[in-house]
Amino acid sequence: MMTIFFDMDGTIADLYGVENWLDYLRAEDATPYREAETLVNMQALAHRLNNLQKKGYKVEVISWLARESSESYGYEVANAKIEWLNSHLKSVHFDKINIVPYGTEKDTFRHSENDILFDDEEHNRENWGGVAYNVDNILKILGGLK
Repeated sequence: MMTIFFDMDGTIADLYGVENWLDYLRAEDATPYREAETLVNMQALAHRLNNLQKKGYKVEVISWLARESSESYGYEVANAKIEWLNSHLKSVHFDKINIVPYGTEKDTFRHSENDILFDDEEHNRENWGGVAYNVDNILKILGGLK
């Protein structure tokens, strides 16, 4: 069965909308990862994902750590991202949450040709080698899956 993968920053979490987000990251402060607003109606997203999982779909996250960060900061960022998911999508039981070093090729996580990626980074979508979508119309696209 197909797996649906989600990037977080810029896709479902508005990291870049947090004031001075880059300054925080350079100072190895994970605050923006905790404070990021949502970019999608999370109640509707959770409902769609839960229904798709009941039909046999798997749901995973592939999200990068901050660029050039220390090991301890990477651990802090990973925890902040998991807390964010637990806060905003608490009813979704992800099959796997992959928080990986910045720049990791996301296509290495694909399980099959049918897997779908939602990601704001064009490079990641182009390299996916299958169906990959920008952040536009996430709910509509998920609603069209059978």
